Amino acid sequence: MDPYTIFADIVAGRAPSSKVYEDDDVLAFMDIRPMTPGHLLVIPKVPARSLAELDPAIGGKLFQVAQRLAAALRESEVRCDGVNLFLADGVTAGQEVFHVH
Repeated sequence: MDPYTIFADIVAGRAPSSKVYEDDDVLAFMDIRPMTPGHLLVIPKVPARSLAELDPAIGGKLFQVAQRLAAALRESEVRCDGVNLFLADGVTAGQEVFHVH
């Protein structure tokens, strides 16, 4: 199954996930293959394959949620000293999963 379909299934509740945040527009969950402790994915619930397809208001909300989760990670038992926010948009930028995250 491709990752785009998996994201849709996670949003719909048809696939298991370790959710850490959810509202009407945004979902955040633990990555199943984390690069580092605390690796989260923050995604819009409405499908968007690229930034060009993403509603700017939802894009802003994604960043706000990411900021709150970064602060929570710093205060959690993970106690990270730094946080990366990464978004690859397009093949040339390194995007492999064609759903904004």
